This record gives sequence, structure tokens and C-alpha cells, in this order.
Amino acid sequence: MSQTDTQSSAQQQSPESEQPRIGVYVCHCGGNISDVVDVEEVVRAVAGLPGVVVARRDMSMCSDPGQQLIVDDIRNSKLNRVVVGACSPSLHELTFRGALSRAGLNPYLYEHVNLREQVSWCSKSDPRGATEKAIRLVGVAVAKARLLHSLDPIRVDAKQHVLVIGGGISGLRAARDLARCGLAVTLLERSPFLGGRIAQLSHVYPSRDDARGLLRRILDEVMADPNITVRTGAEVVSSSGYVGNFQLQVRLHPRGVNGDLTSEQLQAVIEACPEAVQSEFDHGLVKRKAIYRPYPDSSPSAAAIDWTTCTRCGKCAEVVDGESITLDAEPEEITLDAGAVVMATGFDLYQPRSGEYGHGEFSNVITLPQLVRLMDETGPTGGQLQWNDRPIKNVCLIHCVGSRQMPGIHEPGPDGRLNEYCSRVCCTATLQTALEIRERFPEINVFEFYQDIRTYGRGHEEIYEDACRRGVTFLRYRAEEPPTVSGAEGEAAPSLAVRVKDTLTFGEELEIPADLVVLSVGMVPRDIAGLVETLKLPCSADGFLQEVHPKLRPVESAVEGVFLAGTCQAPMDMTEGCAAASATAAKAAALLGRGHLELDPFVARVDLDRCQGEGKCVDECEHRRAITMVETEVDGERVTRAEVNPALCNGCGMCAAVCPHRAIQVEGWRLDQYDSMIDALVADYPALEHANV
Repeated sequence: MSQTDTQSSAQQQSPESEQPRIGVYVCHCGGNISDVVDVEEVVRAVAGLPGVVVARRDMSMCSDPGQQLIVDDIRNSKLNRVVVGACSPSLHELTFRGALSRAGLNPYLYEHVNLREQVSWCSKSDPRGATEKAIRLVGVAVAKARLLHSLDPIRVDAKQHVLVIGGGISGLRAARDLARCGLAVTLLERSPFLGGRIAQLSHVYPSRDDARGLLRRILDEVMADPNITVRTGAEVVSSSGYVGNFQLQVRLHPRGVNGDLTSEQLQAVIEACPEAVQSEFDHGLVKRKAIYRPYPDSSPSAAAIDWTTCTRCGKCAEVVDGESITLDAEPEEITLDAGAVVMATGFDLYQPRSGEYGHGEFSNVITLPQLVRLMDETGPTGGQLQWNDRPIKNVCLIHCVGSRQMPGIHEPGPDGRLNEYCSRVCCTATLQTALEIRERFPEINVFEFYQDIRTYGRGHEEIYEDACRRGVTFLRYRAEEPPTVSGAEGEAAPSLAVRVKDTLTFGEELEIPADLVVLSVGMVPRDIAGLVETLKLPCSADGFLQEVHPKLRPVESAVEGVFLAGTCQAPMDMTEGCAAASATAAKAAALLGRGHLELDPFVARVDLDRCQGEGKCVDECEHRRAITMVETEVDGERVTRAEVNPALCNGCGMCAAVCPHRAIQVEGWRLDQYDSMIDALVADYPALEHANV
């Protein structure tokens, strides 16, 4: 008989029908627990509890020898339940369940006790109290373990298709990696063009590689992959389903241009279009027409019509006799089925409020992204650094605009929120731009006003050092006393003056004349409230999408089957965004690769004999919608009873709390188990009277 058959045979036994034979194991956790808690005393105290046949301690229960100790005791001492007191269950609960499986025991006949975070780490000043608390918590776990019974994972069929929402660099990378894993991928991009913000850059730091060249390479790979379907102008309007079986309703907006126009034709229809709007690609420095391409090598290569600007006057169509242009097309809606969803929706740039550092008051106060476009050879000035046809002698760059905001000093945004986080990438981006100015235009003086320099990435510190060597002048200000920007007097003087108390010169107040003031704006969460609502996604206090755990599950959301890639989650540079996208692809591929999923069985179950069909559980589960009322037959009578979709249920237990008949309970956390745990918590432990703690 194979090992798998042995395990299946053992798991088919019914330990709950036998007398409990419980093994208790208390971990020293390398001193994290044992430096505060008397581990030996805990073992002695719980060894005499009803049902406990083995009680041991070990320096590191999660180690291979520690796990093998459990496996050997299950086999040799005929254990049918296991309790481990160690660190957080989020770290090693799965580890110990795996040990039970290897020993042929159902992995859900296991109870974990957190003696590190909940006892030793928060009770270092009271070892005696910590030891007593540890004894009681392990006793509670033993009481629950006596009532555990075997559970089977929930098996869900999984569609081997992934929806990637967002066509920036992270979305493209995730789509490419998923396709390489053999999964079908549909890439949805809300705008008519792919590439996101990397398309607006001329090069990337610290390598100074051509940004659009890098983008073109991955675009070519994505567009050529038969496993990837790209849909631009796509907007998710609703969703339903669960991990392995999502259904998303997608609205596809018409492109308006049915085929590729020649360069001459495109130029002609653009000139014929009477409507113009600020160019998002050039951050409002110039205007574009309602029919446009953001840059010559954009993808898809066909032009598109901006329907919010277009008046459907038909002048563009007249130029080409109506060929290739359709002005009467309407949006269509399609339904896409997927096993998983990847969120790669990107970020927005902080928009300085009117008057912030003179923004909106002085035309030569611009943002760093605008300066980057000005210096791009494909930008509005052909890469020449000038403003209003005037040469520039002094450039002042101000860091942390829209980041690291402080209550009482900065004004909240329209949403009432302060951006108290650091946007991380701004420092290096600002330094790289300053260094480029000094290299290309050595006659221009560059001044940087900063609170702190945070060049955290590999090779980034060298950019700061190069900027220092090439003559960039640094002035440091305190957050409580930021620089002020005002108009300078005198026709011969530069138009602006930046005043600051420089802490590098012990608080001396300095005034720097400026031809151009550049605000280094940070990243802010993109407004995707519709997606957040339809997919029920959690957001952090800063407004970005929230992962389950920054270290243990860094690219997973709390919604099973929905993953996070790139700057929808937090400020990142391109390298970090691509790494997150690849991690997301690996997670999604591992989830869907077998064609089915096995989910933990800790979900609500309905006792049809107790259920009276009142529906209070349905009302309480409105957010998850895991419970519905269905008609069934009981004793020949048609009645309404609650039914749980185990793939949607997350085991929160709110339904159990509102049911007046105790007809619905969460497996693994039944009410009789709670009752037993409470009794154990308040019980007398004779060992405590004699404990040397």
C-alpha cells in the first residue's frame, strides 16, 4: 500500500468516536517564549489534564526534528489529537498540520496556541503571570481538542484562466509570466493604450536603460503570446463568484478607429479635429486632439477617439471618406470567467493644491513628472530645458510634496486624508533628474530642498553621490518649516524666490532665486472605488489595496483568488513592481495549476433539523453573500432553509451569532467547543498552587 493510501486509510478512521488521546507540545521558540514563560512548568501542569497522554517541550518545534517528534508520537502513542504551543499560527499552523498528515492523522485534528505574541512578548515584566496565562491557554486548547473531529478540505473546480486588470508594466509582466505557466490570460486596460506610466519616461534609473525600449520588448512578448488576449477600453462593471470561478461583467468601449491609418492620414484627421484637451501623456504641458495617439510607438498602434472630448462632428471621418473611423459605435458588455484575478491598476500622481509652493499661482512652478517630459527628446520642447522661450539658469527642486504630510501642518486632501506615508521613489527620481540636468546643461544651477534623502534601492546611493560631485546644492529643511515660494521683485531678477531655513547651515535663512521650481510629487492611490466595491477588496489606512500580510502573504488580498501586483498596493519603483507581478503570477499559477482547489473546511454548516428559515443569517452575511435561502423538503413538506456556499464563506461566524436556534455553526469553531474552552479558562488548575513561578 502506498503512503497516500496509508494516509487515506488512517484518515477514514473516526478519532472522534475514540477516547481522546492528546499530545501537547510546548516550544521554547529559541528563547522567545522560554525566556519569559517557565515552559517546563507549563508541560507539568497540562500533563495531567483529561485526555492528555503525551506532554513534551522542545527548543524548536517547527524544526524538522520537532515535527518528527510529533509524527513519532502519533504513530507510537496512538495520538488522535495534537496541541502545539508556539509562535503565531499564521507562521506555522500549516507546518504542524502537515506533520499530522505525514503521520496518517487528519490535519484538522490539531489546535494551535500562540504563546509568543499573546504571552511572552506582551508579558516580559511578569514571568509568573505569563506562565499562569500560558498554562490556562494550553488548557483551553486541550479542552477544545477533545471535541475536534475530522474535516475534509472543500474541493472547488478552478478555471485555468486569469484576468489581469491594468495594462501598465506590472500588469504586462504578470500577464506574460502567467501565460508562460500555461494559463489563459485576459489583460484588461481601461485606457485605449497599454504601457502605463513607464511610457512617459525616457529612461529608467539606475541603469539608464531606454524606458520605452524596455516597454516595447515586453509589449511584443505579450501581443505575440497566443495565451494572452488584450482588451483596451475595458471597464469592469460588476463581479460575482468565488475563487476558481469568478464571473466579471466587462464593458468594452469602442476605439472609434477600425484600422491603422497611415502617418499622413492620421496627421490629417488630427488637424481636422476641432476639439482639444490637456494631454495626460504630457501632464498637461500641451494639448492633444480628441482623436490621438499618445506617442508615435504606442500600443496598440491604431489611434483612438477620446469619447469624453469628441462631439461626433464627423470632420475627422470626412478627411478619409469615412474609412477606418466609426463615430456611432456603442459600448458592449461581455462576461468573462476566470479562476483568479490580478489587480495591477497602478497609481495616480499627487496634484498640488492651488497655492501649494506657488503651484497654480506661478506658471513656472511645475511638477517633477512635467520636468521629466520637458527633458525627454520626444517631449513638448524636444528635450530643451526652457520655459516660456526663456533660458533657465536656476532650478529648485522641492522634495516630499504630497508625501510625509503631518497633521496640523499640511492640509488634508479632498477625501479628508493626509498622505503620511513616504512615496519612496521620489528621492531617487529627483536626484536622477538633477544629475541629468547637470550633465546635459552644466550652465544651469540645481538646488534640492529636502527633509531626508531616501535612496534605498541597489545602486541608488551612487546617484546621490554623483549629484553631489557634479555640483547639485542641497538644502535641508524641517517638516515644520517647509520652503516658501514667492515672486521676486525687479524685472532683471528671476521670477521666483525660494526661502528656507537650512538646517545644514544651522538654521540660516537663505533665499534662492529660481527660474523654475519643481515639486517632487508622490504617489497616491488610484480611484478604483468601483472595483473595490464590486470585488469587496480591503484597503489600507493610506487608501492603497491591502495585502493579507506584508511578509507572509505579500501579494494576496483577503479575497481568496484576488492578487495584487505593483503600485496598486503601495509606492514602488519599476523593479519592485515587476517583482511583485512575477510573485503574483507564481501564486496564481500554483493556485490554479491542478484544475481544482482545496480550501480549508472552516466554514458555516447548517443543521437542517434546527433551522427554522428565519433568514437572520442571510441578512448578516450580506457582504459575502455566502448564505441563501432555498426551498427543500422536510417530512414531506416544502420548507425554506438556509444554505451555505462553502467557497464564498470565510468562516467569520457572524451567522452563528445571530441564529436564535443554534442551527448554523462554523466547523472547527463550534459552539460546544467554545463552551468547553470557556469552562477550561476559568477552571482551577491545582498545579498552579504548587508552581514554582
